[in-house]
Parts: sequence; structure tokens; C-alpha cells
Amino acid sequence: MNQAALHQLISSKSKEKNPETPLNLRLATNLSLIQQSFFSIYSEEKHLDAFQKLLDLFPKLFALRPEALKQQDLKRLEEGNWYLSEKMVGMQLYVEHFNEDLKGLQEKIPYLKKLGINFLHLMPITPRPKGENDGGYAVNSYYQVDKKYGTKKDLLELAAALRKQDMFLMLDFVVNHTSNEFPWAKKAAQGNKKYQGYYYTFEDETIPKEFEKSLPEVFPETSPGNFTHIPEMDRWVMTVFNDYQWDLNYTNPEVFMEMLTNLVKLTNMGIDLVRFDALAFLWKKIGTDSQNLPEAHNLITLFRMCLQVIAPGTIFLAEAIVAPTEIIKYFGEDQKEGNECEVAYNASLMALLWNSIATKKTNLLYRSLTNIPAKPKDCTWINYIRCHDDIGLGYDDRFIEAMGWNPQQHRKFLLDYYCQRLDWSPARGLLFMHNPKTGDGRITGSAASLLGLEKGLDKKDDALIQEALSKIIMLHGIILSFGGIPMIYAGDEIGTLNDYSFLKDDSKREDSRWVNRPQQDWEIIAEVEKKGLPQSKIFLALQKLIALRKENPVFADGNSFALCYTGNDHILAFERTDNLKNGLLVICNFDENPQVVEASWILKLGYFAKGEPKDLVSDEKVFLKSGLLELMPYQILWLKKS
Repeated sequence: MNQAALHQLISSKSKEKNPETPLNLRLATNLSLIQQSFFSIYSEEKHLDAFQKLLDLFPKLFALRPEALKQQDLKRLEEGNWYLSEKMVGMQLYVEHFNEDLKGLQEKIPYLKKLGINFLHLMPITPRPKGENDGGYAVNSYYQVDKKYGTKKDLLELAAALRKQDMFLMLDFVVNHTSNEFPWAKKAAQGNKKYQGYYYTFEDETIPKEFEKSLPEVFPETSPGNFTHIPEMDRWVMTVFNDYQWDLNYTNPEVFMEMLTNLVKLTNMGIDLVRFDALAFLWKKIGTDSQNLPEAHNLITLFRMCLQVIAPGTIFLAEAIVAPTEIIKYFGEDQKEGNECEVAYNASLMALLWNSIATKKTNLLYRSLTNIPAKPKDCTWINYIRCHDDIGLGYDDRFIEAMGWNPQQHRKFLLDYYCQRLDWSPARGLLFMHNPKTGDGRITGSAASLLGLEKGLDKKDDALIQEALSKIIMLHGIILSFGGIPMIYAGDEIGTLNDYSFLKDDSKREDSRWVNRPQQDWEIIAEVEKKGLPQSKIFLALQKLIALRKENPVFADGNSFALCYTGNDHILAFERTDNLKNGLLVICNFDENPQVVEASWILKLGYFAKGEPKDLVSDEKVFLKSGLLELMPYQILWLKKS
């Protein structure tokens, strides 16, 4: 039982519904873990006063929480793990690209509801430097709104409007660094010793050079090295991402308490999920790569346990695009199991799906998924196909070699396939962060362009267009049924193609990820009822799949996912079940040709026990021929057990 389950139990037993009462009760429930996490990072001998200061901070922060959100916290404690529901379907979007600003976004709530979206992740909307700002991830404030998006009042009104519609809102908390224009950074640059201690700053290069011996470079092309000299203060500052993003020094407990305050102020604007950005980098240690360190996990647990006392209705998403064996740790291990982040990106599934599209085979997908440790039952994944970022090729070399492939050559093939280096490939992607010396690189591009729709439309090739549509629908069908929260990237629901306008913008030209950050096409959306358009076919198919997901509780994430082995390397199959023995079987064909599956294992699972099962996707019954099940190219089946 994790701490959230304890709070749920206590809330269910309590007859006192006054939201002011539970603070001390929740603090008492979490105190031992807060104390343990705090002193695992900060020595008790030196930081006893700091711990007392943290305890004194709780009532002050709780007093800042709006009454409506305190009531919502109590309601969610009674409901339990609301984020595991089959009704959760998300969309990630840039506000300015979607419909200009926050007010414009609020106007489009009916469109989102029409599609079936009830959970929004807004890309950063906080103030940032005017020039380069890493897409808003260089923050000047944690709880103000940049003027280009509107006002703080607009955000509060949007959050309230979403709550009225039973919709959820996620914003980023850039926990690892601030911009060089953040008030602390400005004071540090002016020579203020207190605020210099809020960052990793050094008077000479001695310590930075020791760090550099083991620190990798995040952006070797555009931001080599991990330290920047600041002439104004004549000191070196750690800048792991970009020279304008200063890494926070969490060895200083004052930084933790200041950031906890910022976190609470952010959630008080009506934020339901907080995306903890770059949390793998939180703790730095000479002689290591300063990623995924035990102290970082203790720090996240400390944030989680503290916020759970003040705002238990808000949960964390781990933004850690790391190896599967590492990402699972961000749910918490041992005593911390289920007490770090409730949600994490399923980046492994995303990358493996793109591998299967290119190879037309699922063997690497199977081998990798079977080696991912089980997640805690109170935690879940965000499953996605595309996002604002690139597609990394972080597969396990051992598994690639087990396929009989050379890992380096296989990654080169994937880059060639997706980045227009093979004439026969339908994909039109771009390289990102390509290193000619090592051959390493990543892939960017919209889902539709990577899956062949752009090329098909350009060449007026109806067969290629239909193939691309089938791929788009199949991949979305997988993330909608896999187990977790499906997250659709805005524009993918209408097959938006690459946007090459970034090449004309000096501030964006060197970052090919902007090719997949297009404007939402409301003219196309106005035509989605015209069923002949490719965009309409995608929208209507996804709208139907989303509605089916919400109608079937078997899609709720109860750790009820089981891979099924078919004997056909082109096929992915898995089953979802629930406590009532309801079952739903998902079968997908990743090949451009029809494929057959020997069906004895399907019969054993009971899917033909009461006659032919119904495929929810096509709304037709499925028949066997001579004991074989046939799937068309890129077809997905959702077979419901009668």
C-alpha cells in the first residue's frame, strides 16, 4: 500500500469534511517518509534547522490553496486512482499553435469534447527569454503567464472551464533549471552569494573540469559542454542543457523549499497533473553521468510526499526518456514504491512501434516488452506515438543482437528509412542531432509524414495514401488500448503533415524538431464531416476508437495487460482483462501484405466460446478459415469476448 492509498483509506473513514482539518492528519501520515527522504539528501547533523523550517512551511502553503481545490482534493481521495480510468484520453498541444492563446483554447473545448479528449497537456506558457528559450523550457517564472498566451486570469478561467467539463489539465514544472533571466539567476550574476548558492557556480574551472570527465553532452551540436562562464560574476555555472539554462543546486535545502513553494503556487492554478521536466538530471555527482542517481529519486519522493500533504488531488508525471529499466524506477522502489511519480512516459513503446513500422516485424518489440519490469498497480503510463520532441533510438543492444542484427547498422537503417535516405521508403522525416563521426542521430517529423501520407499526397498515389491511413489508425489503436493514458499530439487526429516554415526562421532553423510543431488547421477541421477526405477518415476513426475505449472498462489500467505469442513475426497481439473476467484481444498486422495467424491460442482464451467474436473497430464479426485468422495490411482488431 502506497501513501496515496493510506490517505484514501483515512479519508474514507473520516466523517470530518472540513478541508482545513486533514492537513495535520496527512502530514502525520507522510512524516516518516518526508523525514527519511529529507535526511537521505541533507545530513541531519547540519540541516536539522532546515527540516524544522520545512515543517513550518506546510501550514503556510496549505493556506494558499484555493477552497475549491481543497474540496476537489477530498473528492479525489475518496475516488482513489482516478487517473487509471479508461475514460482518460489526452492531447498535447502548443497553445499558440492550437488557437492563438488561452482564451482561444478555451473556445475550442467543444471540439476537444467532440473528439473525446478530456485531458490536456499544454506546452510551456510561462514567461521565458525573448530569443532562444528551448521552446519555453527556459523559465523566467513558474506561476506567471507569458503575455503572448494571455494572463494568469485567463489560465484560471480555462482551468475552471475544464473542471466544469470533467476535463484535466497538465502543465510543466521545469524542476532541474531556470533561465538565466530568472530573478535568482539575475541576483547571482550581480554577485549575491546566497543566490549563487542556488546554482552550481564555481570561481574557476577546477571542479567543472572534474564534472566534465564523466558528464555526457545533451546537445553536442548546439550546446557543447556542461558549464558556461558568466563574465558579470566571473564564475562558471553548470548549464547541462543550454548556456541560458542554469542548473539548480539541490544540495542546498533552501532550493528545495523555494521550489516546493513554486510547485504549490503552480498547482493552485488548477493543475491536475504536473509534468516533472528533466527529473533524471536533478542530482549531480562528480565521477558519474549525473543522471538517474539515487539522490534524485529521494528528492522526487520528497517533492511527492510534501505535495501530497498540501494538494493530494494533484499527481506527477515523470519526464524521463531513459532506458526501460531506469524509467520504471521513477514510480518508486522498495519503501518508495508508488510514492514517486504516478505517471511516466512509455517512451520505450513509442520507439519500438516506430521500429516495427520500419522493419514490418514485431520481434524486437516483443523481446523488449517482456524484459520491462512490472510497474506498481497504482501507477500508469502515458502511451504516445508522437510529441513535440524527437524519436530517439534507445533500444537495448543485446536485444538487437539477439535478432541477428548489428546495433549500429540497425540504427543507421532506421535513420535512413525515416529521414529520406532510401528512395523506396514512404517516410519523410528529418534528422535531429546527427553526429557524422559516430553515426548517432534522432528522428523528427509528424506522424502522418513519417507514415507516408505526405509522400502519397504529393505523388497522388491512392494506394500509398490508404496504406498511410491504415498505419496512422493502427498505431493510435494500439496506444488507446495498451494500458495507460493515451496521449494524442495535436494535429495527428487530422493527419497534419510536416511544417517546413521553421526553415525561414533564424531562431528555429537549426532545430529540426520544429517541423512537427505546426499550426492547427481549423479549415481542415471544418471539413471533417466530409468522409472522403484523408483527414476526415483519420478523425472519424480516432473519434470512434476513443468512444469505444470509454465504453469498455476493460481498458482501465489495472495491470491487466498480457502479451500473446502468435508465431508470426509481423503480428502484435495482447489481451486486456478485468476483475469480472471480461476480455478484449488486440491483434495488429505490421506488414504491407495480408497475414494469417494460427488461431488455436485464441480459441483457448475463449474468444470463440459463444460463436464468432465481434471486432469493435470494424463493427463486424470475425470468422476463422481452416483454423486461421487473416488480417489485412496494417489492420488492427479489437476482439471482444462474448
